[in-house]
Amino acid sequence: MKVTDDIVKHIAHLARLEFKGEELEAIKGDMEKIIDFMDKLSEIDTENVEPLIFMNENVNVLREDVSNQTLTKENALANAPKSDSDYFRIPKVLDK
Repeated sequence: MKVTDDIVKHIAHLARLEFKGEELEAIKGDMEKIIDFMDKLSEIDTENVEPLIFMNENVNVLREDVSNQTLTKENALANAPKSDSDYFRIPKVLDK
């Protein structure tokens, strides 16, 4: 398939991109290479090949969901330069 400037400009418009000069020619060449590669893939005989749905035979292999507390408030606030009873204290960032 031959990729024209109009096709590239249309796709660029849909993707909110802009190509000019050498960039347009480079993208056109890249798109032609991609289309040629897809054409080669369509030549492969896949008549007796089953669709691949999963990469392996395992289905929904999940670990047990166990909650535990790894960091207490006291440990989290221990190394803070300034802290209140339950919060980190930071310098004022926004002025009213």
